[in-house]
Amino acid sequence: MPIKPCDHVPAEIAQPHIQHGQRGCEDCLKTGDTWVHLRLCVHCGHVGCCDSSKNRHATRHSHAEGHPVIQSLEPGEDWMWCNAHEKQVG
Repeated sequence: MPIKPCDHVPAEIAQPHIQHGQRGCEDCLKTGDTWVHLRLCVHCGHVGCCDSSKNRHATRHSHAEGHPVIQSLEPGEDWMWCNAHEKQVG
């Protein structure tokens, strides 16, 4: 069965924020912390760490800002996840 996008997936996907040429979790870079995998907020471009990371910044951002859909930024992965529906949407 194909994965179908939900109504939360925006028509245009935001580009990731790149700070000072560094690609990483925006919040972990500010505090000098580490992450496991990176996730992109498709609504605004915020880059956060995944739920396997101790800080879970991508999910925290999603809930705090009301931006439900995140996308994997890992090489070879192009899936999206809707936190509102708790399901894969792309």
